[in-house]
Amino acid sequence: MNLNINDTFTKELPGDPIQKNHRRQVDACFSFVTPKKTNKPELIHVSDAMLETLGLSKEEAKSNQFLEVFTGNKVYENTTPFAMCYGGHQFGNWAGQLGDGRAINLFEVDHNNKHWSVQLKGSGETPYSRTADGLAVLRSSVREYLCSEAMFYLGVSGTRALSLSLTGDDVMRDVLYNGNSAYEKGAVVCRVAPTFIRFGSFQLLSARENFEGLTQLVNYTVKHFYPSITGDIKTKAIELFKQVSQNTISMIVDWQRVGFVHGVMNTDNMSILGETIDYGPYGWLEGYDFNWTPNTTDAQNKRYRFGNQPNIGLWNLLQLANSLYPLVKDAEPFQSVLNNYQFEFDAQYHTMMMAKLGLLIDDESDKELIASLENNLQLTETDMTIFFRNLANINSETKLTADEDVILTKALDEAFYTPNEVGDEIRTALRTWFSTYINRLGIEVQTNQKRVEAMNLANPKYVFRNYMAQLAINDADKGDYKLIDELYKLFKNPYAEQIENEKWFAKRPEWARHKVGCSMLSCSS
Repeated sequence: MNLNINDTFTKELPGDPIQKNHRRQVDACFSFVTPKKTNKPELIHVSDAMLETLGLSKEEAKSNQFLEVFTGNKVYENTTPFAMCYGGHQFGNWAGQLGDGRAINLFEVDHNNKHWSVQLKGSGETPYSRTADGLAVLRSSVREYLCSEAMFYLGVSGTRALSLSLTGDDVMRDVLYNGNSAYEKGAVVCRVAPTFIRFGSFQLLSARENFEGLTQLVNYTVKHFYPSITGDIKTKAIELFKQVSQNTISMIVDWQRVGFVHGVMNTDNMSILGETIDYGPYGWLEGYDFNWTPNTTDAQNKRYRFGNQPNIGLWNLLQLANSLYPLVKDAEPFQSVLNNYQFEFDAQYHTMMMAKLGLLIDDESDKELIASLENNLQLTETDMTIFFRNLANINSETKLTADEDVILTKALDEAFYTPNEVGDEIRTALRTWFSTYINRLGIEVQTNQKRVEAMNLANPKYVFRNYMAQLAINDADKGDYKLIDELYKLFKNPYAEQIENEKWFAKRPEWARHKVGCSMLSCSS
């Protein structure tokens, strides 16, 4: 196994001088730490796409060296694994130092003119583990591994995953935080990203008034990930903030497009690159509900609900601005970016919704058309993915008739969770919207075929529903990993019809409505 190692983070940023691995406050950007050796590691699945991305072959992935390095049992030659130090706001409250409590960065790799940081999640204790064990379990690792790759193929910016492995060790977890702890199978995911720097990385340095370290981190981030930015430190801080804001907006708009709900948008879970990071209690909208959150911890306040993700993006950016302010000592440049956030988000969101509806020509009625649809879809439990995918079946020639109600049968009833309970009032409202939509399609100049092709690239057919994850987890817990591979292959082409996989284009089954792991999830992993 021959990797092109190019470690930069530990060479260019201040590190923790203490070498012993014990919990402590660290005024640095990282601490060196060695992954915990596992009892009997077993490789469950490898992303062939990420192998190629890192310059590895399928043959190398079958080697014992690959297994040992990417489960933490062996340190790759001439590398020094480390855990990153950062802070953050959790559910709106400043939490102080957090850091990589169970993630250990192995090394950085250059391949095909791209730079990658390679990290193990669930690889043991670090100085930032607090009272936890630094390990991860199979259920959360399956979810993280498959979701990382699924998001990539959906076209949503996010971290990637290379491999999923069992450790051979049992890990004690309390799934619902209700006092019913039990042993689960331990696992490790190898995560990959250009960098794992977070908003919280800047926040902690600034909160501690370590402005020298903050300056170093800004310079490092600009040099390696925003090289078009030049100038003095004030200019770099302002321009960095502008670009991070833009990337964050683009990421969240894509979340809304595919119906993804992150679940834990704490500032320590916000990537400085605008990438989805830390797949914990996430979920995809099934019923189109702006108030839905997959996180049991957030069930009461719903801070991170689907409809509030854009607002939380702005709130988190405000915290980043506060952290960078000491380097600039002028609030106006940051405030200008923040003031522009809503305008930029609304513009991108409108463009995205137009694409989902298959509309190219701007019309003054479009905003009302979109708002009306969003309201109507919440009148009854309507599956977001199925509705928008089936919407492409409608065209300007579609007729609304009493005898052959194609629209309400095909586009809607397949998406309704309780079609027999949908009354005349709701159907009338939806029929009115469809009538307006059909008329609106009449002013489009693109051919119907082109419109359908474009809509099917904006509206995925297959998304990683929680019940699908739970089925894969159940099988994996029994030592059967075929469904993991089936879903991995399915998500490689989420916009394609895939007739052989039509069974996955379906509403959440009723048995999963209130089942743990399918409807709501905790942060326990």
